[in-house]
Amino acid sequence: MKHLRLYGAAAASILAITGAQAQDFSQAPALTAMVEAGDLPPVEDRLPASPEVVEPLERAGTYGGVIRFGLRGSSDHNHILRLMGPQGLTRWDPEYTEVIPNLAESFEANEDATEFTFRLREGLKWSDGEPFDADDVMFNVEDLLLNEEFGPTPVRFTSGNQPLSIEKIDDLTVKITFAAPYGTFLQELAGPLGQYPTLYAKHYCQQFHPTYADDIDQKIDDAGAGDWQTLFLQTCGDIEIPARWGNPDRPTMDPWIVTEPYTGAATQVRLERNPYFWQVDTEGNQLPYIDALSGSVSQDVESLLLSIIGGNIDWALRHIDTTQNRPVLYENMESGGYRMIAADPRGGTQMTLDLNLMHPDEGLRELFNERDFRVALSLGIDRQAIIDTVFLGVGTPWQIGDFEGSAFYNERLSTQYTEHDPEEANRLLDELGLERGDDGIRRMDDGRPVRFQVDVIPTYAPDHVDQLGLIEQQWEEIGVDMEVNPVERTFFFERANNANQHDAAVWPSTGPLLTGTPDQIIPISDGSRWGIPWFKWYSTSGVEGEEPPASVKKRLELYDEARATTDPEVRAELLQQINEIAADEFEIIGIAQAMVSYGIANEDLVNVPDTMPNDWIYPTPAPTLLQTWFYDDRN
Repeated sequence: MKHLRLYGAAAASILAITGAQAQDFSQAPALTAMVEAGDLPPVEDRLPASPEVVEPLERAGTYGGVIRFGLRGSSDHNHILRLMGPQGLTRWDPEYTEVIPNLAESFEANEDATEFTFRLREGLKWSDGEPFDADDVMFNVEDLLLNEEFGPTPVRFTSGNQPLSIEKIDDLTVKITFAAPYGTFLQELAGPLGQYPTLYAKHYCQQFHPTYADDIDQKIDDAGAGDWQTLFLQTCGDIEIPARWGNPDRPTMDPWIVTEPYTGAATQVRLERNPYFWQVDTEGNQLPYIDALSGSVSQDVESLLLSIIGGNIDWALRHIDTTQNRPVLYENMESGGYRMIAADPRGGTQMTLDLNLMHPDEGLRELFNERDFRVALSLGIDRQAIIDTVFLGVGTPWQIGDFEGSAFYNERLSTQYTEHDPEEANRLLDELGLERGDDGIRRMDDGRPVRFQVDVIPTYAPDHVDQLGLIEQQWEEIGVDMEVNPVERTFFFERANNANQHDAAVWPSTGPLLTGTPDQIIPISDGSRWGIPWFKWYSTSGVEGEEPPASVKKRLELYDEARATTDPEVRAELLQQINEIAADEFEIIGIAQAMVSYGIANEDLVNVPDTMPNDWIYPTPAPTLLQTWFYDDRN
């Protein structure tokens, strides 16, 4: 079994290739042909002066081949991000234990974590061959990240309710300063949403920015964009929108670059080797080994499964990693030419159910904010029946939080009210004055039935629909009329994450509290669908949204303290205080402990670990470095 622990330290080591070694660089045959034809500079001129040297999991590879993967519809852009990896200043090591340098060759922080200095790798180049240097970072931060016209500065780039400031020290060095200590800033930079300081190439994207483009109005008119911000996003993209993969002309720092773009009508997406990619293996071979990634667009999971079984997919995890799919995937390994890969969560639940505690309807808001109502709903769920039916008997009833054994495990947060006790649920609902009508459904104070919808994306997690179908029946027995509301992904995010128009919504909650985003116990992101106006209040320092109640404000204060401290023991203590308050309040309902899920990898792919962490913040599988994967004996 090939596990990440076998090479985490080696992958994290960064070696400088100098002197005689610099003559030993190798490249893909196709690039050699381009060099010989005069269409591309020699490999030593395309690499940085000191490229990062990565030791592969098993061995150095050979060039060639295509990794085929599957996309779901027109809004599966994060699948591509998970393969490319966030090419930020830092990244997670393969074991998900520490942050290591990435585009930054080195970094250092002052003692109180208010100043962070990043030294970029000398000679880095964008995928079009133009230099990547401190001016690019300055453009990303000053002209975009801190530009209120472009959008509000994300919370992860603030501390002490103030956004970061940045200084260019020299062409390869920048210093980022915060108004208050920010002990977890390097971890924030390592995740998918921490890429903003390095996302956009100044030499290309400045043509869509009013500070630099004299003809910006004409470009806006020609594109029918309406304003420069829309024009910029259409052409240069953003971290989490399809347009990021829709423009083949946009330079990137990724291992592969888009040649067949991801657009609404696309049936195929292709990304080909970046000839200027900045990593090499221990033998001096420029990465990546694989020529291209090719993504076929399917409209349903069944089509994707058929492609896998038919041997037409080389890597898959997203969308197919459900308990129901596991037997058919296992049975067809030999005929499909693949092996099973395990993705291991570190905490959380298969599905969280967020009631909208800030519902625009006053009656539902009042009801949802009754703690005993939420407890009754939880007690009204037969989790074991759901586990037996949906997860084939494998699973543990669970709320939210880290797993037992973690330094951040909290027994109450994870296990309270997980027993099925309809008698107690009915007693609590009776005490709340929610009397049953003739139809058996309870009535609120205004006479309306206790009825609400739960939004779910069926194409994202089909088992969520199955779980909700059983919960719908179980809650009917205690007089609550819940309706499962399947919605398209884009509409789900607009309705629940932005407009706050949902009654309730579900989402998986996986990953450890320390490195993940604990938005199910603190409203710190738009994934906190239980309190979106509170998140907006927090993220805008009170300019937007609604001021939260005292218990929420206290958790936000503790979270800011935890982010600020450089002492891991102090941070752990603060996060446990947050856990305790969240357990007291019991805002979120979980169903079953997040389980190890399984994907597939082509049986001939080498350097793919058999087991890897499973988390969005990681983000799986990118830190295992797909650029080191290769096909055995295939050209």
